[in-house]
Amino acid sequence: MRKSHPVRRVVLATAATVSGVVLLLSLKPSSDPTAAAAGTAPQQAAGARQSPQGATRPAGAAGGTVTGDATQTQYGTVQVRLTVAGGKIAKAEAVQAPKGGLSDQKTAMAVPKLNQEAVAAQSAQIDAVSGATYTSNGYKKSLQSALDRMKSAAAPAPSASSPAASGARSGSGAAQARSVTVTGKVAQTQYGPVQVRITMSGGRITQASAVQAPKGGLSDQKTAMAVPKLNQEAVAAGTAHIDTVSGATYTSTGYRQSLQSALDQAGG
Repeated sequence: MRKSHPVRRVVLATAATVSGVVLLLSLKPSSDPTAAAAGTAPQQAAGARQSPQGATRPAGAAGGTVTGDATQTQYGTVQVRLTVAGGKIAKAEAVQAPKGGLSDQKTAMAVPKLNQEAVAAQSAQIDAVSGATYTSNGYKKSLQSALDRMKSAAAPAPSASSPAASGARSGSGAAQARSVTVTGKVAQTQYGPVQVRITMSGGRITQASAVQAPKGGLSDQKTAMAVPKLNQEAVAAGTAHIDTVSGATYTSTGYRQSLQSALDQAGG
């Protein structure tokens, strides 16, 4: 009996060990789909946070806002701002308009209609609102200058390795042939505002025109006499250093000031 007792203990201990192992294996948790999903959730959430950043990336020249020149009218200043999306006018608004007295009523009546017309027409060829002729004309002029800037911003710049860029470096090619239209700031004179618009191609002025000039009474005659000469001088000189037209000193001075601001904007 004494010899068999230790053997019995070994057998019992071995059986207990095997039972313990079997019990542990039966209690080991299998892979939990919920836990796996929880483990991947932070990565998916991080991906979700990244996608809106790509969606709100700036659209470049195809989108954004552009503000036209401030146009002086008999009753106040008119200035138009455009919101551009996909290369088209998505929204138009007047950031400045005549105000005070009767002008408040006319502005409230005319500007919403002009905004709608600008979006619908996608150009400055819109009808004047009856009873608000001056505001309508000022709106159209500022709208046109905003459109000019929009088109200029949308024109693609040639890359350093593109043929157009090579042509520009060699002094020839399509890059030099491309023209840009720029409108100068409004220059106030004793007889009325003067504003000049120029078209440049190949770094030179190819066309100049006065989008605003003194008018009414004797000013009509002086403007008709002076502006064509000033336009020719601007193209010929390629700068704002042009002669004053005799008998139209104020108009000539205002023309040169607006011409210089247009050249500054064009980098000329």
